[in-house]
Amino acid sequence: MQPQQLRQLSRQLVRQLGLFNSHCGSMKLTPVQAHTLIELEQAPCTVNQMAERLKVDKSNASRTLAILLNLGLVTTTPNPDDRRSQLSQLTAEGEQTLDALHAQLNNHVQIILDQMDADEITQLKKSLTRYTKAIHAVEKQYDYHIRPIQPIDNASVAAVVRRVSAEYGLTADKGYGVADPTLDSMSCVYKAANSQYWVIEKDNRILGGGGLSPLAGSDNLCELQKMYFLTELRGKGLARALAVKALKFARLQGYKGCYLETTANLIEAIALYESLGFVHIPHAMGNTGHDACEVRMLKTF
Repeated sequence: MQPQQLRQLSRQLVRQLGLFNSHCGSMKLTPVQAHTLIELEQAPCTVNQMAERLKVDKSNASRTLAILLNLGLVTTTPNPDDRRSQLSQLTAEGEQTLDALHAQLNNHVQIILDQMDADEITQLKKSLTRYTKAIHAVEKQYDYHIRPIQPIDNASVAAVVRRVSAEYGLTADKGYGVADPTLDSMSCVYKAANSQYWVIEKDNRILGGGGLSPLAGSDNLCELQKMYFLTELRGKGLARALAVKALKFARLQGYKGCYLETTANLIEAIALYESLGFVHIPHAMGNTGHDACEVRMLKTF
C-alpha cells in the first residue's frame, strides 16, 4: 500500500463514520465533546491532560470542557496535586448521557461488523491495533535516524554490541555474536549487494543497529543478525522499525524467508520477533556459528 492509498482510505473512513458531522449519532454532542466525555469516563483530568489525550490545543480542550460544564454533564473540583488547576469529571447526568451514546454507537458498529466474517474481524482488529501502535511510535522517534552502516561507524557499532552483550551476560567465551572476529569491521561484512547493516543514530551517536545477510548453508534464506540496542533507545519502536526495514529489504532481494537465532535472556527481542510473524522452530538452520543461541525462529515470505 502506498501513502496516497492509505490517506484516501482514511478520508473515506472519517467521512463515513460521521466525524465531520455537527452531532455524534442522534445525540446533541459534537464528536470532540463525545470524545471528551469518553476520556473523563476513564479518569478525571485537567485541561492540559485533556488537550494531550485528544491531541488538540489547550484552548480547544478548555472551551469544550466549559460547554460540557454548562450542559451539566461535567463538574470540576480543585486538583489536589496542583491547586492552580481544576479536575473535570462526569456528573451523574454525564454518565447517563455517555451510556446512551455508547449503546447507540455500539449498535451502529455491530451492524457494520455483521457484514464481516469472523476471520475478517480478527484481521481488522490486528491491523488497526498495529496501525495505532505505529502512529504512537513515530511520535517517539523524532530526531532518530536509521541508515546503512559506514566505515566510520565500525568502532561505535562494536562498542554497542559489547555493551549490550555484557548487560545480558552474553560473553564471548559462550559462543555468542560478541565473539565474532569481524565485530570491529561490520561495514566490510555487509558490503555485498544482498546484505545490509543499519545503524540507529541521534545527535551523531550510534545507539543501536541490526543487519541481514544470506544464511550460510542455505540457498534462499537470509538471517537477521546482530540486533543490539542501548537502553536509551528502547521503548520507542525503533528496533521494530529497523527489523521491518530489514524484512522489506529481504523481500526485494528475493529471499524466501528470514531465520534468526537468539537466547531466552532477550525476552523483549523474542516478543518483537513474534509480533513480526517469526515462529519458533525446534532445530537450527544453516551454519551461523552461534551454537549458544538456543532460540531459533523463522519467518517465511
